[in-house]
Amino acid sequence: MNLHQYAETHEVSNQVPPLDGANLYRVDLPLQEWLRRYDGGWAEARLDAYGALAGGPLMAAGFLANENKPVFKSHDRYGHRIDLVEFHPAYHELMRTAIEHGIPSMPWTDPRAGAHVARAGLSYLHSQAEAGTGCPLTMTFASVPAIRLQPDIAEKWLPKILATEYDPRNLPIEQKAGATIGMAMTEKQGGTDVRANTTRAYPVGIPGPGQAYELVGHKWFCSAPMCDAFLTLAYTDKGLTCFLLPRHRPDGTRNEFYVQRLKNKLGNWSNASSEVEYRGALAWMVGEEGRGVPTIIEMVAMTRFDCMVGSSALMRQALTQAAHHCAYRQVGGRVLAEQPLMQNVLADLALESEAALALTMRMGRALDHLHDEQEDKFARLVTAVGKYWICKRAPAMINEAAECLGGAGYVEDTILPRLYREAPVNSTWEGSGNVQCLDVLRALSKEPGVLDALFAELGDGHGDARLAAFIGNLKASFADTADIQFRARQLTEDVAVALQAKLLLEAGNATVADAFIGSRLGNGGRVYGTLPRGTDVEALVARATPHLA
Repeated sequence: MNLHQYAETHEVSNQVPPLDGANLYRVDLPLQEWLRRYDGGWAEARLDAYGALAGGPLMAAGFLANENKPVFKSHDRYGHRIDLVEFHPAYHELMRTAIEHGIPSMPWTDPRAGAHVARAGLSYLHSQAEAGTGCPLTMTFASVPAIRLQPDIAEKWLPKILATEYDPRNLPIEQKAGATIGMAMTEKQGGTDVRANTTRAYPVGIPGPGQAYELVGHKWFCSAPMCDAFLTLAYTDKGLTCFLLPRHRPDGTRNEFYVQRLKNKLGNWSNASSEVEYRGALAWMVGEEGRGVPTIIEMVAMTRFDCMVGSSALMRQALTQAAHHCAYRQVGGRVLAEQPLMQNVLADLALESEAALALTMRMGRALDHLHDEQEDKFARLVTAVGKYWICKRAPAMINEAAECLGGAGYVEDTILPRLYREAPVNSTWEGSGNVQCLDVLRALSKEPGVLDALFAELGDGHGDARLAAFIGNLKASFADTADIQFRARQLTEDVAVALQAKLLLEAGNATVADAFIGSRLGNGGRVYGTLPRGTDVEALVARATPHLA
């Protein structure tokens, strides 16, 4: 018998065309609309250009950077201590592209209306291709308000921090075209409780802001250890204080900054996170002595905002993958996206994604108007509310999106496993869920006018009786202060969904707003795909599905 005729056992069919090279801005109608709504339309050409990069070369670089994790080199071949982390060229491509397009610098170098919104849009596109570079990009971006508190340090460092040149060389700052900033705050014994830190700072000469100190201690998490400098916390005689600690000393020698090991993480593989020790590391005081936490707060609002951006981006890319797959894949002779139960799931995922984007972009608008008292108080509250809620929603949402692809969504050939692994980092970084909810209570109890600012933003329900009733119940919940800490998660969730409902209703797309309010403010299901009868799922799915040119 001639068996070679059976070598080909089947014909490949019913496969989905690749999304490779898709312009992630052009296939994202909600992003286009929310960008314009909050004064970012002037940057549309920039986002369009970046969307092409994110869906093409940066997407490919993201896969490579995750397949080739950073490697720690403690010593050189001759036995000298060097403390270097080596990255794959794809990681450098991602960093270079982001910095050249102003992702860490745009709102500071071009602070026009909509600057934070436009920059969030660029970061949203970048993070869909690869989120592992988010830490150094975010820290470099977020360091600016804190460093500006110390003018002499700002004069030296900000020109390099705000440069649109990526310079990964391990050299003193004076010899570099651009700089990146990392962060080292938490210690083994305290974690989020930074007041339990034990690292000490000793003045080299005259003490005080802007002066040199030597730091002795450790940090349990130092993000992006190849950055040029790190914002860190240490105790002086007057209390916990903020310092800028560079990798090199003024004479060009390496600082007494020692990497102990890299963290072996669930996700975030392309980025290096480390444990470090300071053995007399030279650093300069930033801000008032003993006021390290308030100084760091100048940065935390921006980093928490980027957690919102990053989680929204992961959800959007998961939705894009699921909607694209279901638009082509047939089951039982029918395209998945035309089948009622799958329509219910996809529409629900689309609502979650757009609501996250809406709250994120509204937060961006607040950052663009911090000179306005209402916007300042709104931002103070919503950095914690949005960081908690959007980051909490991301893992389950991405899991559901992966399930839309069946087994194909569980294998590393697709981006979905990487998105799923990445999602938890944003809910943990910069304060886990309980920290955010307690911060919500702190803002409401200690900062006059914050609660009034929230309800001024929510208004009277904008003509929707369901939202009006929800807001009324929310007011009653805050008026009842008994066991309020016990209820902090529920209160924070209610604030988040009320704000999302209001923003979607105000934006004027009745289909989106009605579906969100009907499912999130009522007695909805406990998993995705339980939208109420009468929801226009076809319109919601069509709005979310990428249409390739």
